[in-house]
Amino acid sequence: MIRYVKGTYTMSAGSAIVVETQSGLGLEIFLPANSPVYRYQPGDSVMVYTSMIVKEDDIRLYGFHNRESLELFEKLITVSGVGAKGAMAIIGTFTADELKRAIAFEDARELSRANGIGKKTAERIILELKDKMGVLAESLPADSAQGQTGDTGGDARSEAIIALTALGYTKAEAFNAVASVNDEGLTSEEYIKKALKALF
Repeated sequence: MIRYVKGTYTMSAGSAIVVETQSGLGLEIFLPANSPVYRYQPGDSVMVYTSMIVKEDDIRLYGFHNRESLELFEKLITVSGVGAKGAMAIIGTFTADELKRAIAFEDARELSRANGIGKKTAERIILELKDKMGVLAESLPADSAQGQTGDTGGDARSEAIIALTALGYTKAEAFNAVASVNDEGLTSEEYIKKALKALF
């Protein structure tokens, strides 16, 4: 198993890049659409964390800029009906925190934004990964956690999130909008008003 590749960025080819190792071997590595590795220029030194998928008629390396994205990819491909292509579409649509949040909040609608991921597949991802990933909310950044459990205004924020989802917004959209409100100690109605401004 090739767990990472270090070398020189030589070129991009569609959804993949080619990295030349010190031994002169050029490895094709497929990347998510949002990967910051695409910002590299030919000649730059690069290190990419990789997962090697071996099939009867194909061997491919899938690359990620950090171990967290690699681990999420390898969890996604364990889900029935989600292959490497689907997992790459998901990783390429969301940041790691956004993906964890969507799964933690059981937001199938949000996950369905990824190309080729339907509602049933999104629901299966949530069902199969929520427990495997542990309590995802605990791994979110401190400012995100505060939006749910902060000592100041935590209950009001939670009520605002519930109200926004009742209006038709996804849990992720509602959470992000309420979390974007920097003011503390507001009522739920005040959080709702400020969050709605962020959503428009």
